[in-house]
Amino acid sequence: MPAPTYSDAAGGAAALEWRQAVDGDKRYPRVHIDRSVRLTMSDGVRLRATIVRPANRFGQPIHTPLPAILNVNPYNRALLDGVDHALHTPVIGRTVKTASATFTTDDGALAGLSRMTRTFGKGLWDVFGVNRDLVRSGYVQVLVDVRGTGTSHGKWQILGPREQQDSLEVIDWITRQDWYADGVGMTGWSYSAINSLQTAALRPDALKAVFAVEGSEDIVRDIYITGGMPSAFIPFWLALVNGLKWVPNPATAVADVLRGDAYRWLSSRMASPATEMPALVWGFLTARDDRIFDDPYFADRDPVIENITCPTFTVGGWHDLFGRSATRVYSKLQMEPGRKQVLIADGYHLDPGCDHQRPFTPPRLDVLQRAWFDRWLKGVENGVESYGPVTLEQQGGGWSCGPSFPRQEVAPRRLFLTEEPTGTAMHTQHDGSLRSNPASRRRSLRVRPSLRGFVSRDLSQVTAGLSIALGERFSTDSSFQEESALSFTSEAVARRTQISGAMNLRLNVSTTAHEGIWTVTVNDVAPDGRSTVLTNGALTASNRALDPSRSTYNDDGVLLDAYHYLSRERRLPVPADEPVRIDVDLVPTDAVLEPGHRLRVDVYAASLPRYLTIVPDLIKARGRRQQLVLDPAKPSYLTFQTDGDLGAEPIPVVAATVGSR
Repeated sequence: MPAPTYSDAAGGAAALEWRQAVDGDKRYPRVHIDRSVRLTMSDGVRLRATIVRPANRFGQPIHTPLPAILNVNPYNRALLDGVDHALHTPVIGRTVKTASATFTTDDGALAGLSRMTRTFGKGLWDVFGVNRDLVRSGYVQVLVDVRGTGTSHGKWQILGPREQQDSLEVIDWITRQDWYADGVGMTGWSYSAINSLQTAALRPDALKAVFAVEGSEDIVRDIYITGGMPSAFIPFWLALVNGLKWVPNPATAVADVLRGDAYRWLSSRMASPATEMPALVWGFLTARDDRIFDDPYFADRDPVIENITCPTFTVGGWHDLFGRSATRVYSKLQMEPGRKQVLIADGYHLDPGCDHQRPFTPPRLDVLQRAWFDRWLKGVENGVESYGPVTLEQQGGGWSCGPSFPRQEVAPRRLFLTEEPTGTAMHTQHDGSLRSNPASRRRSLRVRPSLRGFVSRDLSQVTAGLSIALGERFSTDSSFQEESALSFTSEAVARRTQISGAMNLRLNVSTTAHEGIWTVTVNDVAPDGRSTVLTNGALTASNRALDPSRSTYNDDGVLLDAYHYLSRERRLPVPADEPVRIDVDLVPTDAVLEPGHRLRVDVYAASLPRYLTIVPDLIKARGRRQQLVLDPAKPSYLTFQTDGDLGAEPIPVVAATVGSR
C-alpha cells in the first residue's frame, strides 16, 4: 500500500481565491429581503418564507435568474433576522465582529467563552441564516420556517415524513419562480443540516449540492437515547423550539393580522402547544411510549445517506451532539471523494469554525460554503473538489487533509483492563492498567454512581458546548469527574502515536439489581497528570444485544464498532450477581498522543446529566451495587486503531476504512 498523503488544511492558493471571492468586490451592491412570502403545501398548510435576492444600489431586486440556496429551519425566522441585523447593521455589526476578533484566547478561564464568540467572525452564522455576501455574489436565498414553527402553520412533526415532503414541494416551488435558474443548493446547521440530508436522500432533480454543518444520520444513537439512555439535551431543545414557535415575527405581524393569517397561526399553535413534550415525559416516567426506544418513528426521520447522489460537504466536531454522524455520513455516501467531503474539528455543537482562518487551519465556513456552491451549482472550476476530502483536527495535534478515515497507517490493537496500579490515577476509585495481557486473577471492582458528571466534558457535550465557558474542568481537565471512576492507564508512549477510528470497550460486569448503568470515557493523560477526554460512550446492561448486520468486525471476527438494537423487543434480562458481557461503542475520533502521554479508560456507574435513566430502569437499578469483574477467562479490553503499540499486541487484518468505496 502506498504511503498516505496529507496536505495543509489551509487549502493553499485555491483557498485564498475562495476567500477573495467572499471578501472582495461583490457582483451586486445590495440585497432585497422579502419576509412575507407564503407557500401553500399540497395538504393546504401554509408555510412562511423569506426570500433574499441580489439588488441594485437602489435596493431593487435584479431580474436575472439565478441559482437558489434553501434553508429550512425550525428556529423562527425572527431569530434569524435578529442575527442578520446584529451582524450587518453598520454600527452593531462592526462592533460584534470586532469584539469577536479581539476577544481571542486559547488559555485560561475565558478560553471556552472565546471559542463561542469567535464564531461570529468565522462564517457560522452566515451558514445558519441570512448570507448577504452569498446573495450579492449571484444567488437567491430562500429561508423557510418548518411547518408548525416560526410563523408557518400546521403541526411541527420534528423531521417527519410530511416535513420532508414539504422540502420537496418548496424546491418545486422555487423552480417555478421567474428569478430561478440552474439548480438548488441546500444548507444549514444542526436541524436544517439534517433536513438537507433528508431531502438529498429523496433525490429531487433540482437539488445539485448540500453543505451541512453538524447534522445527524442516526439521532437515536447520537443524542436521543444513546446506549438506551435519554439525553437531558432533548427536553431543553424541545422547550426552546416550542417556545420560539409562539413568537410572532415582528416583520409581518400587522399584515398577518389584517390577512387573517394570525388566526390560522394561533389555531395551529393551540392544536399542538408543546409538540412531543407530553409524550417524552410520559415515556420517561413509564417506558410506555415507543419513542423511548429505537422505533420506526426514528427510522422515518433518519436520512438514508446511501441514497444521496448530489455533491455533499459535511462539517462535524469530535464532541458535537452528533459526534458519531460526521464520519458515518462520509462513509455511507456512495460517490467518489471530492464530490463528498467531511471536515471535523476538536469542538462542540456551538463552536464550529471558531478556529478557522488561522495559519494551517481551514478557510472560514462561509468561504467553504461559497466555494462548494460555486463549483456544483455554477460550474466554476475553483478546485474545491480537490480540497480534503477528509479534513481533520487531531485531538492533541493539528489540522490535516487526508484520503480517508480512519487514517490508512493505523491498525487494530487491543489493551486489556488489569488490576495492577500505575501510580498515575491515585485520585480515582481504582488505579489499574491497560496491558497487552488479561488480568492474572479474578477480582471484582465496585463502582458507585455519583454526580461528578455535572463537572465534566460530558456536561459540555450535552449542553452543546455551553458549559466550556465555566472552565477547564468542563473541557480539558477530567480530574474532578475521575474521582468516581475505575481508571485503567497504559504505559507512556515513546514516540508520537496516532489513534484513529471507532473504538469498542468490552466489559465483564455484574450488578446486584436487574439493571446496570455504564458510562465510559477514553482519555489522553499528559506527563503532568492532566487527563483530557478524547471520546465517550454508554450502555445499559439490558440493551447489550448487538445487531451483527450493522456492527463492524474485522476478518477475524474482532468487533471494532458495536451497534446495539436499543429496541423494546431486543432488551435482555439482567440477572442479579451474575456477570454479563457488554460492548460499549465509543464515538469515533482522531487523536495523537505525544511522547510521554498515556491512554486511559475511565469506567463510571453514571454520568449525569449526559445520560439519564428512564424511571422504570431506575427502579430496577435502585440500591444496586455495580461491579466490573476482571476475569482472565472473560477479559475486559479496549479495541482501537493506532499506528503505535502502547504495549498492545496487534490484531490481524485491518478493517475497511471509511474512505473506501
